Amino acid sequence: GKTTTAEQIAGSILYMQEPETRQQNMEMAEIHPSRLLKGETPRLIDEWQLAPKLWDAVRFEVDKRDAFNQFILTGSAVPPDVSQISHTGTGRITRMKMRPMSLFESGDSSGEISLREIFAGKQDIEGECEKDIDELAFLICRGGWPKAVSCERDIALQQAEDYFDAVVHADISNVDAVERDVERTKTLMRSYARFIGTQAKIPTILEDMKANDLDTISDVTVHSYISALKKIFVIEDSPAWNPNLRSKTAIRTSDTRYYTDQSIGAAALGIGPNDLVDDLETMGLFFENMCIRDLRVYADALEGTVYHYRDRRGLECDAVIHLRDGSYGLVEIKLGGERLIEEGAETLKKLTDSIDTSRMKAPSFQMVLTGTGNYAYKRKDGILLVPVCCLKD
Repeated sequence: GKTTTAEQIAGSILYMQEPETRQQNMEMAEIHPSRLLKGETPRLIDEWQLAPKLWDAVRFEVDKRDAFNQFILTGSAVPPDVSQISHTGTGRITRMKMRPMSLFESGDSSGEISLREIFAGKQDIEGECEKDIDELAFLICRGGWPKAVSCERDIALQQAEDYFDAVVHADISNVDAVERDVERTKTLMRSYARFIGTQAKIPTILEDMKANDLDTISDVTVHSYISALKKIFVIEDSPAWNPNLRSKTAIRTSDTRYYTDQSIGAAALGIGPNDLVDDLETMGLFFENMCIRDLRVYADALEGTVYHYRDRRGLECDAVIHLRDGSYGLVEIKLGGERLIEEGAETLKKLTDSIDTSRMKAPSFQMVLTGTGNYAYKRKDGILLVPVCCLKD
């Protein structure tokens, strides 16, 4: 989606991977990179990371031209050899991370509830969601892949499986030119999927891998594989939030394990919509991952970041959306059911009560984000109940 998006505003385009010119492009990037930068602006350089020297060439050209909107650099991974980059690009190059499509972008959310408006103080909300459990299970397994949105259901589900195959057979090795074992990658990604939404440490993941017929791997190797998966944006863990509390409660600082798109985890486990409906506990974890994906998309639009909170008492909040001005909202994610929703509401109240509002702002809102709840509204206790299929940025 990144190249297609960038093509809409580009004045000229250089495709580094174009078969007919790839070798020529690579050689030119080595001996005369400025030649590749000539063209109508903004000039799109697609998969620039194949020739890392282009980064410094772009930075130098931007300085020389002293103008905005000169280049668009797109890449599906970080460069394998950053030693060829001598300048960070600070002040010249702005980074933008493109994620899979949110439910609102794919047309599966009505967008009746705006996160931006909630932060601005509009909390007398109303909306309606007509998605049932079967439709949610399909959306989880289909994922936010642009090409999957307009396909028939069976073909749409195949997109995540194809992506998973590409990752394990090629992408994880191509990212840094280190050959990685296909079966070992599959085993790791399956283990990662089993620990979605948890703060599982590497030794725990390693033990799970060994329990599944792999006993010759070290934690160093697991670290290496996970690092490679992060570089190609397959997994994206959620960092811990560290608020000012009234008590001296110890806060857990481990990241929470998530896939960039939950459909990758489903493909890794080889499960489909029917499997999720038959195992609602697993579906709840994958639903949480989907909600985190969407909240990240919406938070990006607000220049915010999504965190996770957990302390030593076991008090946990699935998502904390923190904006640059210090405003934040607390979100508990529940697939559905009155009991789980009430549990989420109680968690939000306890966390809010523990925050020292003399040292930081009070939360802008408290929200229970649901899957199967029909209506969006503000409860009597002030907590917002919002189906994810009503939400937008």
